[in-house]
Parts: sequence; structure tokens; C-alpha cells
Amino acid sequence: MRIKAKKSLGQNFLIDKNILKKIVDVGNINSNDKILEIGPGTGNLTEYIVKANPKTIILVEKDFNLTKLLENKFKKKVKIINDDILKLSEDFYNEKFIIYGNLPYNISTQILAFWCLSKKIKFKKLILMFQKEVADRIVAKVNTKNYSRITILSNWKFYIKKLFDINPECFSPRPKIKSSLLEFTPKKNIVDIKYPKNIEKITNIFFSQRRKMVKKNFIKLFKNFDEVSKLVNIKLTDRPQNIPIEKFLEIIKIFENKSN
Repeated sequence: MRIKAKKSLGQNFLIDKNILKKIVDVGNINSNDKILEIGPGTGNLTEYIVKANPKTIILVEKDFNLTKLLENKFKKKVKIINDDILKLSEDFYNEKFIIYGNLPYNISTQILAFWCLSKKIKFKKLILMFQKEVADRIVAKVNTKNYSRITILSNWKFYIKKLFDINPECFSPRPKIKSSLLEFTPKKNIVDIKYPKNIEKITNIFFSQRRKMVKKNFIKLFKNFDEVSKLVNIKLTDRPQNIPIEKFLEIIKIFENKSN
């Protein structure tokens, strides 16, 4: 069956065998591991995962034609779910998976945000490919132009390491931009945020006007804004990109306590 990549689903199939092997090797897969691969496409990465011999492999593929191709290719070596990853509930993640994903560029941050905001879902590790500019935002340092909401949200829950960039010629069809592979390892102790959606809410308030001073944002959130800013040691003349992740988490905790 000849499969043509669908632009509407953001499909770009990774074809470079050296890169495929490197990606699987990062996971250090053993015989007890349970693997979840998101968007396996034509199964190029899946082939290397199968060779690593984990306990189970589950593939989630939205494209019906591709699920048929994958069924023919791997038979009973994998379990295939023909669905949109964004439609699967938290209960789907009932195992501590190693997750591999060449995430569709148009929904990659949505998928990551869902995983980050869930208190229920536990992971062993995430090995995910993003458009390079998105990856640069995820691993950005404070006081840089790439520092953003997704930096704060993902680093709240994970230690994140950029592994390597992947050139367009490694894909078919070739995307116009570079990709980057990131490794996410869950933190054992995270700052306890009662309602993780508050991370989205508050970072949205701050970063909606990232070049403006944060005084207006504090005024929106707190009647005693001056007192709160002193408590967290943030100058009201700072910009959002000047505020470290741990300070944002302090602000969110104070906001939650105020709301009780």
C-alpha cells in the first residue's frame, strides 16, 4: 500500500535509519518496559522499537489507512489504536510508559500541555520530537526571548534535555524547518500546585503582554499586589521573561491560597 503523507495531519515521516536507531537507543529499553508511540506513521521508528524487545508496544495513529498498513506490517507484535491522541482520557495512561513521539507540529504543544497538567498520569520517560523553534521554547532559560509559558509548564513537571537537532532531509516529505529531539524525565518532587490549570491561567495573564512590565499582571491577580511582589522578591518593573520558573510557581501557590 503506497501511503501519501497528509498535510492536514502534519505528517512528515522520518526515514533516516541512523537517526531512527539513535532515537530508540535513548530510551534504554528493557524487557519490562511498556512503550507508547504517538503518530508512528509508516512504522519506521516502530521497527527499531520492536527490535529492542520491550514487554508491550502500543501505537496511537489517527490516520485509518496508516493503521491498516501498521497492522499488516507488525501483526501481533504491537497493539494499534486508531484515534486522536488528544481525545484519549487520562485513564488511558494506566501504565508507566516510555513515550516516543514525532508529534504533529500543529498540535505538539497541546499534547505536551495535556500531559503536564495531569496529576493522574505517570511516565517513565518521554522522548519527543518537536519543530526546533518549539523545542527551543521548551528548554529556554530565563531572560531569553524564547522563555515562555510552555517553558514554565513543562519544566514544572520534568527535567528536560535537548538531545540533538534533525535536518529536513531526514524526512519524507521534507519539512521546511529543522526538528529537535527532547528527553523528558519526570521530577520525583514537584512543587504542589492544587489545580495545575492555574499554571496555564497565570502564565497566560503574564505572557499575553510579554514586553510590558508585570505590575498590571499583579494588579489583576492580587489586591495586595505590592505586598505579594515583595514577598516573592519580584520587581513590578520586571518583564515576564525576567521571572524564573520557581518564582512563577510561588505566585501560583499564593494565588491558590488567596482563592480558598
